[in-house]
Amino acid sequence: MLFQLFGAFFRIGLFTFGGGYSMLPMLEAEVVKKHAWATTDELLDYFALGQCMPGLIAANVAVLIGYRQKKLKGAFFSMLGVVLPSLIIITLIAAALKNFAHLPLVQHAFRGIRAAVAALIFGAFIKLFKANVLSALKPAQGKIEKGIKRHLQLFLPPALCLCAFILITFSPISPVYIVLGAAFLGLFFLRGCEI
Repeated sequence: MLFQLFGAFFRIGLFTFGGGYSMLPMLEAEVVKKHAWATTDELLDYFALGQCMPGLIAANVAVLIGYRQKKLKGAFFSMLGVVLPSLIIITLIAAALKNFAHLPLVQHAFRGIRAAVAALIFGAFIKLFKANVLSALKPAQGKIEKGIKRHLQLFLPPALCLCAFILITFSPISPVYIVLGAAFLGLFFLRGCEI
């Protein structure tokens, strides 16, 4: 199991370009579909928690999933797996790029990689938006209270999404405080609601 964790996160680290958001499709393929170590909802929760923690999102998510599977050893092997490819690649690139960075071929390749990363991030945004915002607008499957509580259930998640986007895009407030504020508002206003 430890080598499975290492291998899965090594592949994620090896083929993920552009940071945390672009790794979400690979995470889902490895963690949810291939190994069933978590559900999609649990993975999104780990991802959100990983963003709130200091450090790299990829390493944080790897530690959370590895710890769930095999405690400290699982956390270590998962983190090592996701970090090692970057360490190897950065070392090789640092040694070689100095001599080749000026070549048009290399510059075009990096432009192509940036375009693909933008598509991965946009895809991750769509997935997160559907799972966490649009799902709140679906008819509830559990117990829902009437009146103000019902309106909060329906409109607070999209409102929080919009406010968080505006604050992250146009204000100097750290995203950590925005996520923590949204968690507090969700806990305070949506406590006891099943959606």
